[in-house]
Amino acid sequence: MMTAENTSARIIEEFIASKQAGLFQQLKKPRYTGQLILTNAQGIKSTFYLYLGRIVYVTGGIHPVRRWRRNVALYFPDLSFDVASLQRELGTVEQQEFNLCWEYQLLCIWLEKEKVARPQVDKMIRAVISEVLFDLTRSVKVAYQIKQDKSLSTSTQLVLIDAEQVIAESWKVWQAWQAAKVADRSPHWAPIIRKPKQLQSSTSPKTFQVLNKLLDGKHTLRDLGVQMKRDVVQVTRSLMPYIQLGLVDLVEIPDLPVPVSQSKQPISPQVQPQRGAKKPLIACVDDSEIICQTMEKILTVSGYDFLGVSDDLRALAVLLVRKPDFIFLDLVMPHTNGYEICSQLRKLSLFRNTPIVILTGKDGLIDRVRAKVVGSTDYITKPVNAETVLNILSKHLEIV
Repeated sequence: MMTAENTSARIIEEFIASKQAGLFQQLKKPRYTGQLILTNAQGIKSTFYLYLGRIVYVTGGIHPVRRWRRNVALYFPDLSFDVASLQRELGTVEQQEFNLCWEYQLLCIWLEKEKVARPQVDKMIRAVISEVLFDLTRSVKVAYQIKQDKSLSTSTQLVLIDAEQVIAESWKVWQAWQAAKVADRSPHWAPIIRKPKQLQSSTSPKTFQVLNKLLDGKHTLRDLGVQMKRDVVQVTRSLMPYIQLGLVDLVEIPDLPVPVSQSKQPISPQVQPQRGAKKPLIACVDDSEIICQTMEKILTVSGYDFLGVSDDLRALAVLLVRKPDFIFLDLVMPHTNGYEICSQLRKLSLFRNTPIVILTGKDGLIDRVRAKVVGSTDYITKPVNAETVLNILSKHLEIV
């Protein structure tokens, strides 16, 4: 039995619906008020806010801003996602009033100003919770931790949701996802056309026009579902023939920027270059331009210089010329792999002590062992996120 004092993390293997229901039931019985923090195998955290054992809201997880914006568009179509106006509205709230996350605070403001109706707020929050639970179901294992939060007792509770209901809804979507035989894909990946000429020749002019407009690599499968007013499973299933033929590919894309003024955001604990000091050069060798762009955004915003290398055949030559202070290295590339490049780098005195972190979409013991054998410093799984990247830099990079 969990208690409010039990805050140490515990692991749950295969976080299926029955285990999710059991965990929330343990918190419902004592009418627990506080935070339930769930962390997946990639280190991505989702924070459930609970009041008397029922869910008030959830934040974090994969693409929290995209998720919030997508559901705002779905349930409040008359509201515009204008960053400047959002910041003005949040600017009216004192820092000490930010008991919950910024997105929940905006819902409170909109409801108070009668911009939205409570039934729609209820539906939106349920949809957000269901999405997060779906993502957690996909994880091999989940670590959970509870944290007392007395401020939730005085916060506004827009809705109080029984976990069992949204768990059942989320589980139905997961079963449909499995039945569609796309369980190895993520609804957070974005479809992009790889072979436009072949796609055009194999579809009607009207179909190609629609696909060419939608599949730009900038919108996830979930985003497209809202745009097309179709279930994400249906959207994914309809694209699978093109994906299997290699005409369309699914790529990882970053989350959208947080529409909150800097004064409202928590101070990052990450170690960053001091003003006036030489900026460390961080390299990312990855054939995915999306990954390189994501890394560049994370690193440059945090005060580092960035070097992106998408051509694996030129990687060694470029690294020798630029001499980066830290290297992120993709595991799987068209002509070589991260193990081979890492091994070659370690043979050079210039890179003997340079931190080299392997990036991969897999998370297996054999891969971790092999990464160590070839001399890598560490190993992180995709999709990358700012917290993981900055943590690994703080761990292995000495700022001078």
